[in-house]
Amino acid sequence: MWLYFAPPALIRVGSGYAAKIVCSNVFVAGRDAGQVLADDVQAPGHPLLRLMSVDVDDSAGTVRAGLFGLFGKGLALEQEGAGCTTVPDGDLAAATLGAVPPPGAPNGDALWPEGERVEASQTPELQAVLDDAGLAGPGMRAIVVVKSGRVVGERYAEGFDASTPLLGWSMTKTVTAAIIGTLVADGKMSVDQTGLFEAWKSDGRAAISLADLMAMSSGLEFNEDYGDVADVTRMLYLEPDMASFASAKPLAGEVGKVFSYSSGTTLILSRLWQDAVGDPARALALPRERLFGPVGMTSAVLEADARGTYAGSSYLYATAHDWARFGQLLLQDGVWQGGRILPEGYVGWMREAAPASNGEYGRGQLWLRGPEGGAPPGANPDAGFDLPADTFWIQGHDGQSVAIVPSEEMVVVRLGLTPSKLHYKPQAMLAALIAALR
Repeated sequence: MWLYFAPPALIRVGSGYAAKIVCSNVFVAGRDAGQVLADDVQAPGHPLLRLMSVDVDDSAGTVRAGLFGLFGKGLALEQEGAGCTTVPDGDLAAATLGAVPPPGAPNGDALWPEGERVEASQTPELQAVLDDAGLAGPGMRAIVVVKSGRVVGERYAEGFDASTPLLGWSMTKTVTAAIIGTLVADGKMSVDQTGLFEAWKSDGRAAISLADLMAMSSGLEFNEDYGDVADVTRMLYLEPDMASFASAKPLAGEVGKVFSYSSGTTLILSRLWQDAVGDPARALALPRERLFGPVGMTSAVLEADARGTYAGSSYLYATAHDWARFGQLLLQDGVWQGGRILPEGYVGWMREAAPASNGEYGRGQLWLRGPEGGAPPGANPDAGFDLPADTFWIQGHDGQSVAIVPSEEMVVVRLGLTPSKLHYKPQAMLAALIAALR
C-alpha cells in the first residue's frame, strides 16, 4: 500500500505526464483519449508508461492518470483559453487561472497567411519530395512548405489535418523570446538587465542578465535529461510552481561562459516577462493580444503551470499553418503585413550566435544548426547537406522543427512523433525542397 500513499518519483512523473498529454490532446486538439494514451504516451515512451491508465471527466475538465489507474495520481486541468495544466499537488482551486482570451476563428476563405486556403504548387519535383516517406521521417504528422509568403505544399498523416493543433515542445522557447521582444519594444524589458530576482542579488546570480538566460548561458544548475527523474521532468510534472523551482537553482558555472541547454531558464524568462507586465490577468492575455492575434495564429494555445506562469519552455499547441506563420514572422524580421510586431533588429539579435554555444545556438532561444539526428558529439549536424548559410531553426522534442531560410524565402514546418533514438534529420528534406523550388 505504500505505493498508493507515497509512490516513487518516477511513477509520479509518469502519471503526471500521461495526464497532461492526454488532457491537452483531448481538450485542445480534439483527439480521442484512448488513441492519445496508446500512440503518444505509451508507444514511444518509458516502459513504465505502458502501465498507465487515464480517466477523462469532460464535465469537470480534468484528466486523472496512474499506474494501473491507482498509483501516482497524475492530474491535469483544462483551463479556458489556456489548454491544460498539470496539478501535481492536487489543488485545483489554486491552479485555476480564470478566463484567458480564447483562440480566434480562422478565415477559411482567404489564402494563407491571411486565411487558411492553400493553392498548392503542382511542380512534380515538389510533389515527389513531399511524397517521399524517408524524407518526411517516421511518425510525421504534418509538413507545411512556404515559399515567397505562400503555402505551396503540405502533407498530413492519417488522423491529422490543417486544423489539428500540434505540440511544439521546445519550439515554444522561441515563441517566448518573441513575446519578450514585444515587451522590449514597450520599454518594459531590456536584454541587458541584471539583478533579476531579489533572492539573486545577494550572490553570484546577481550578474545573470536576461540575455544570458536567453542564450542558455546563465550558469545555473539544471539537468535536462528526459530519461529519468531529472530537473526538467521534476519541474514539468512534480512542481506546481515551475519558475520558482528553476530560479532557486544555484550557480554551477561561470555566468555567460558555459552553454547549458535548460528548460528551467525559459520558465524563469516566462516569470520575468509576466512580472514585467504587472497585472496577472493582463499578462495572461498578452501573448494573444501582442503576438498570436496580430499574426493570425488563431489556433495557438500557450499553457501554464499550476501557479499561473506560462510554461514557455514546452507547451504551445498550434496548427502547422500557425507554426508556419510564426516562422514567416521571423523570416520577415518581425514585420507582419506592414506592421512591426518585434523591435527593429531584434530577430537579427536573436540569430546572433550565443558566445558560449560554439556557433550552435542563437541569442534568442533558437538554433543555428539543424537537429542532431544522431550526429556524433561536437560534429556539425548540417554537414553533408546543401543548406544556405543563413538557415536557422526552431526545434522541439520528438522531431518538431521549423526551418527558416531567408535567402530562399522559405519556411518549412515538420511536426510529428519521432523520438531522437530514430535519428531522423529534417535537413535532408529541407535540402530537397530547396532544390525542387529553385
